Amino acid sequence: MKISEQKQHFKKQLSGLFPSEEIQSFFNILSEKYLNLSRIEIALNPDRKISETEAEKFQRALLRLKNHEPIQYIIGETEFYGLPFKVNKHTLIPRPETEELVEWILSEQKLTTHYSLLTTILDIGTGSGCIAISLAKNLPNSKISALDISEEALKIARENAETNKVEVDFFQTDILVAETLPKKYNVIVSNPPYVRELEKKQMQQNVLKYEPDSALYVSNEDPLLFYRVISQLAKNHLQPNGKLFFEINEYLADELTDLLKNEGFKNIEIKKDIFGKDRMLKSTLNESAR
Repeated sequence: MKISEQKQHFKKQLSGLFPSEEIQSFFNILSEKYLNLSRIEIALNPDRKISETEAEKFQRALLRLKNHEPIQYIIGETEFYGLPFKVNKHTLIPRPETEELVEWILSEQKLTTHYSLLTTILDIGTGSGCIAISLAKNLPNSKISALDISEEALKIARENAETNKVEVDFFQTDILVAETLPKKYNVIVSNPPYVRELEKKQMQQNVLKYEPDSALYVSNEDPLLFYRVISQLAKNHLQPNGKLFFEINEYLADELTDLLKNEGFKNIEIKKDIFGKDRMLKSTLNESAR
């Protein structure tokens, strides 16, 4: 089979399930993975023969795409903040909004921290390690730690740190039962579960069926559970003038702001993402709240 024939078959099989642009993107991603050919090389070599083994890989990917499995899980990797990351069913697929959170932290640190001083940062609920590893890569004079409840996720995070040639201290902890953290930090960051059960109907099938529930959803009755627990721990584990960063539910920004004020945090700032949604929060601990 020629590449051009495989491409037509691929489009025909997925037509009606996905927009044409997304189908084209899927084909390009799989061609780079399975054939080691770029989009341009595919266009320049339409008569290039595909082996039976390569055709079988495309067919297996087609079946998984038809079941709405994310393309990132199919190829086992994705890109975040310009870096390669392995992902699987035990880790969330990193989102562009989280890249914006990383960028905010980096810009703050570069503005407020002297490069001769060591910066200590803790990432809570690290998943694939995308936040911690991206910070470690871009803040050379830093000591980054990251925790997660899932040992399977931490296994992937450690592999990602090795791939990206950074040192991150990963450890397993259930933050909901933790009474203490290992040390004090200049920055604590978390992208915790924040999607309420009532919001599930807004989620895409590929998220609902494949991404880990424990990393996504919280109850309707206590949607700020993780934020409350983390902020209470942060009170005893942030250095003076230390900062707490969160990725947040766009519908709960006001409620979260009130929670943090009650816990003794000040200078609370909400930042919108590229889609205009309240998505990130920064705050500083009021020293009198300790």
